[in-house]
Amino acid sequence: MIHHSSTASAEPAAVGEIGGRSVVLSYAGVATEYDALRRHAVVFDRSHRGRLRVSGAKAAETLTGLVTNDVAALASGQGQYAAALTPKGKIITDLRIFREESSFLVDCPPRATEGWLATVRKYVNPRIAPYADESVTTRSLGIFGISARLVVGEMTGISSSALGVLPEYAHASVAIDDAHIVIARVPDLELEGFELFVPAASYEMLWERALAAKATPGGLETWEIARVEAGRPEWGIDIDESTLPQEANFEELHAISYTKGCYTGQETVARVHFRGHVNRHLRGLRAAAPEPLVPRAVLHDATGKEVGDVRSTAASPRLGSIAMGMVRREVEVGATLIARWEGGESRVDVAHLPFPA
Repeated sequence: MIHHSSTASAEPAAVGEIGGRSVVLSYAGVATEYDALRRHAVVFDRSHRGRLRVSGAKAAETLTGLVTNDVAALASGQGQYAAALTPKGKIITDLRIFREESSFLVDCPPRATEGWLATVRKYVNPRIAPYADESVTTRSLGIFGISARLVVGEMTGISSSALGVLPEYAHASVAIDDAHIVIARVPDLELEGFELFVPAASYEMLWERALAAKATPGGLETWEIARVEAGRPEWGIDIDESTLPQEANFEELHAISYTKGCYTGQETVARVHFRGHVNRHLRGLRAAAPEPLVPRAVLHDATGKEVGDVRSTAASPRLGSIAMGMVRREVEVGATLIARWEGGESRVDVAHLPFPA
């Protein structure tokens, strides 16, 4: 959806598509939006993600049997990061799960939405745990940056100090003009950030409130730079149904419980954790040249051996040409590799994720 506003800077300059859903690529350009993200706050339309509500007395038990984290341990107002896996332990989707009073809001990346819904339809009995796809009836806004809590406070009337003490994925609810708004604290960009889940009819009003609170509208191009800096994998780019959770650093992202009961794909995840290791990991890559690396460029070590490939790439105003790559485990942080693609190559240094703040 394109946002129209009396504020000139809120008019999109470029619009694209992800997973069949429209997304604004840019408003005022990356330089302006990125600067605002570091200095104040940016509002992003996050509505292209999928949103599913699961309810009923067996909802917690049902979700716990489907995902890598311990959903049953969540109290109302809490949330967590998790993944749904194939029986062989590969990632169908990563998920953010928010427990409300009598239901769970489960949010997933756009390219994984169909696979996640197919999994739910296959494994969840709607008579035991009713579920509803709310991707159209609800929308979401992300507010990120050093002033995010002040902007969200101004938008919703919740005190910025109350927002500031929310743990990761915890959330509060507020009624605005009779609309039920869920405000979750989320770490997606390794910056202070909040996501507001709202009825579709209330979205434009809240977008305008964000602009009135001096948030800068931001597009997907700026989001992607900040996401790569934060080392957060995106399903369909960095990870997919060929990726194990530990390859995607899901242990470090607190998405896996090793003490909960059975779930689909558990055997593989537990075997890796208790008895061995994965052969590759997502790592940061810093390129010597200023130009962005080419996705799926092949990584070679000093002997010419193939040791991985490039996934998400970004031209960071702060860090230069950076990327995430899937790199063999024997390649140490600090190692220098050569990324090669048709018609070009670049020296890259392997780095920890997230990149330095």
